Amino acid sequence: MDFYTNASYLDWDEAWDYQPGFTVELKSQPGTLHIVESYDPMMVPPVWLADDPMPHYPHELRVISQSSKYTCPLQPQMATLQPQLCRL
Repeated sequence: MDFYTNASYLDWDEAWDYQPGFTVELKSQPGTLHIVESYDPMMVPPVWLADDPMPHYPHELRVISQSSKYTCPLQPQMATLQPQLCRL
């Protein structure tokens, strides 16, 4: 089986592109920015926006920026003795 032609591989790429917190633009409404609320691969269409009650297909959207919302700090804070957790 060729890994790169497997449908699940493509789904992971799409899930990465539309993570919650990422900023997108509707191609039909250029200049109007939206925040991705959730991506559910079991739903059709799979992308839900925070300020839009209708879900969208990925081909309707353009990713503007990928938030650093889910990143861990590069240097741990030494002021606390508690383990450093990633911000969600």
